[in-house]
Order: sequence, then structure tokens, then C-alpha cells
Amino acid sequence: MAPLATTHHAARVLLEVSAIAFATSETYIRLRSASRREGDRVDRGSLGAVVVGIAAGLLVAVWSSAHLASATIPGGWLPFLAGLVLIWLGVLLRQWAVWTLGRFFTVVVRVSDGQTVVDRGPYRWVRHPSYTGLLTTLLGLGAALGNWLSVLALVVLPTIGLVVRIRVEERALLESLGEPYRAYAEHRRRLIPGVW
Repeated sequence: MAPLATTHHAARVLLEVSAIAFATSETYIRLRSASRREGDRVDRGSLGAVVVGIAAGLLVAVWSSAHLASATIPGGWLPFLAGLVLIWLGVLLRQWAVWTLGRFFTVVVRVSDGQTVVDRGPYRWVRHPSYTGLLTTLLGLGAALGNWLSVLALVVLPTIGLVVRIRVEERALLESLGEPYRAYAEHRRRLIPGVW
């Protein structure tokens, strides 16, 4: 049995529209961030780890969906539509997180003068909601591709890169913001409320 996105025209179109929306959202975030170069760059290569994790996940996911029919997720439209919902919810959560941080959001880890702890919007629940949104989108993409290995690749490989990124980012925030960030972090998980 082949995944719905490879056999049904309407499913393929819906997936392509969702993927384009995700790519457009990420491009917007990049362009918005590029205009903010204030502060010291303390990225330590973590952006590269995230990019490699996502690229590897996408390659494995697309290949698996096209070539491993034995790993197809059963259920037809139900898991496919659930995947599309997750894609869009993830995009919206990531955009909400970026807008909430405002001028402090950058793609490259930077610490700016006047930076403060933000604990409103999605930051009320987790320390890194933009990454939660990104992983939600990727999980949805894997489900919409209709393949268990696609889901696994799009969750595990990007998460490895994001864990590297989070460690670098949190070290920079602790060094820059000190006790206010430590107190904020004590009461919030990194990516998933109540889990991690």
C-alpha cells in the first residue's frame, strides 16, 4: 500500500500547498532575522547542526515515503489530514513565538544589549516554543507523507540538531541574563510542557 500523498492528486496538492506555506514561513523568519545584527554572535555552529538535522530528516522522509511501502501508515485520509493540521499548527506556533520575541528573535544565536526574559505568549509554557512549532510541523509532514520512517526521521534527526542548539542558546542566555533567566527556566520545560 502506497502513501496517500503519492497516489491521490488532491492529497498531493494539499501537501504541496502546506509545504510551500512552511517554506514561505521559514523564509520570512530568515529575512526578518537578517535585518537584526545587533549584539554578539554566540552561535558556535549550532545553526549548522539544526540545518543538517532538518536536511537529513527531509531526505530520509521523502525517500522512505516514495520507496518503502511496507512502512506506510494505515488509515488513509485520517493520518494524512492529522499531519496537515500539525503542519499548520506548527507554523502558527513558530510565527507566534517569533512575533512575541520581537527584535530579540534571531536565527543566529545573538545576545543583545537590553535583552530581557520574555515570559508571555507561548513562552509562558515552554522556553523554546519556536522549536516546538518547528518540530510540530516536521512531525505533521512525516504523518502527511504517510510513512512511519518518515515520521521517525523528521522527529529524531532535527531534534538532535535542536538539542545542540538549545544547549548553546541557553548557555548564552544564562551568561547574558543571569538570575532572571535561571528563575524563568526553573519553571518551564524546554520544548514540551511537563516533559522536556
